[in-house]
Amino acid sequence: MSLSLFLQVAVGGLLMGLIYALVAAGLSLIFGLMDVVNFAHGELLMLAMYATFVLWQFSGLDPLLLIPAVSLLLFGAGVAIYRLLIQRALSVRFNRGMVQIFVTFGLAILIRGAAQFVFSGEFQSINKSWLSGRKLDLAGVFLPLPQLAAAIVCLIAFGALLLISRTEFGRALEATREDRDAVALIGIDRDRIFALGWGLGTATVGVAGAMLAGFYYVSPNVGANFALIAYVTVALGGFGSLMGALVAGLLIGETEAMTALFVDPALKQVGMFAIYLLVLMFRPRGLFGTM
Repeated sequence: MSLSLFLQVAVGGLLMGLIYALVAAGLSLIFGLMDVVNFAHGELLMLAMYATFVLWQFSGLDPLLLIPAVSLLLFGAGVAIYRLLIQRALSVRFNRGMVQIFVTFGLAILIRGAAQFVFSGEFQSINKSWLSGRKLDLAGVFLPLPQLAAAIVCLIAFGALLLISRTEFGRALEATREDRDAVALIGIDRDRIFALGWGLGTATVGVAGAMLAGFYYVSPNVGANFALIAYVTVALGGFGSLMGALVAGLLIGETEAMTALFVDPALKQVGMFAIYLLVLMFRPRGLFGTM
């Protein structure tokens, strides 16, 4: 094995790991805010990818330029999902956890079925963009520009999330996370914070989906694999921890890439689950978890 091949695989794992981390960040944000696991997370990613594909077809704009529009669409979808479904699920008195699971799981089935009805089961792709087919050569290590741009956007999105945590809204999010009942005594509207939190969580998925659509195929089932990786990433990094999602995403991306290098590529997720089980044996809360 040559050094250039090893570096090529390592860099590829790093770029994909940043995308995994951003997909997981939205899931971690929602769980950390209200202890709800969104089982429709992968379908929302798929929805963002289809939104990018449709907007590209009708407008001809590059996927990079469509990121703000797609993230705003997903933000609105997240707020609507909370107001129409999650808020009602949180208000039940008995078996609240099971109700939340079935509501988000049912939403996932609905979104996937609607996508199959509208777009059929065929794979779609954006075959023309500013970055498609271009590579950056760094001393023999080639970086595909679509993946590189996606990784940079993911880092910017993480930076934006960390900046939001220092604003008044971020402090309100943290206060609501700590004690959702006591915040009403200081004038914070809990449902409004929850709705905005859901919107922010799904907007991050919108950014990831818009970038993925530039170099990854789009189909009604595309979100399932990314959702599985997102769940593992959140559990590995620690539920509710954005920094944990970032570190765990990078770790999973590298583990997956190295497993594919040394073992059959079809078994690349074996390494991911092995790392996950190994870490949780010694730290059940995850790497940065406090819950």
